[in-house]
Amino acid sequence: MPRMPTIFIPHGGGPCFFMEWNPSDTWNRQAEYLRGIPKAIGQKPKAILIISGHWEERVVTVQTNPTPPLYFDYHGFPPHTYELTYPAPGDTNLSERVLGLLSAVGIEANTNSKRGYDHGVFIPLKVAFPDADIPIVQLSLRADLDPAAHIAIGEALLPLRDEEVLIIGSGNTYHNMGKMMRAMRGPSSGVIEGQDFDNWLSNAVCDPNPDIRNQKLANWADAPGGKDAHPREEHLLPLHVVAGAAGTDRGVKTLEDHVLGGIESAYQFG
Repeated sequence: MPRMPTIFIPHGGGPCFFMEWNPSDTWNRQAEYLRGIPKAIGQKPKAILIISGHWEERVVTVQTNPTPPLYFDYHGFPPHTYELTYPAPGDTNLSERVLGLLSAVGIEANTNSKRGYDHGVFIPLKVAFPDADIPIVQLSLRADLDPAAHIAIGEALLPLRDEEVLIIGSGNTYHNMGKMMRAMRGPSSGVIEGQDFDNWLSNAVCDPNPDIRNQKLANWADAPGGKDAHPREEHLLPLHVVAGAAGTDRGVKTLEDHVLGGIESAYQFG
């Protein structure tokens, strides 16, 4: 089998793909992108390892639950969005493999046997892989949110790509929730926030030199508009794990969407 690519996806806002919005096409472009992932990666994964912006632990932690429930970790949405299902199984063999790869390079890691899938996992994957027939393991961020450390985590996980495992980073390239909420409540100003940062980020991710790419990403906070786009960086750092796992593969921008006054992008390596 050819090496599996690795991807960073925007996971939208809450259960956005499964409810009505005004305008009605608010999330259509991201949903269309997610539905296109199976074709874009070119092969069905044996399993998925996913890093979501909604799970942080002191040290990187591996989900080991063979039958993860869903965490409806969003608030104030329509009742039916708390009845969604996504019965994808866990994969304890993959969990052990992840632990072994991290341990081999001296990265401290824990396990969590009770953890379920948060909405950064089940919401986008329910769109991308609706049959829920691919085993999934979730991996936490490290709570110190050190960008270089998350790149190193990804580097340790690169061998999984040769084992038919799809590594997904699930977050958002723009996550200033204050500005997005104001855009949702008020009339549109026509201004798209985060363009300077998105331009910088796309240039960094698509740099042909992986060392330069990773160095730029490690210093993302110095980028134009970086801290405005991410007052707190938990939704950006899944991209750093994906970039680390990319090895020498060059990044390609696969989506640019303007939604709720901000700009959201997706990337694929390999």
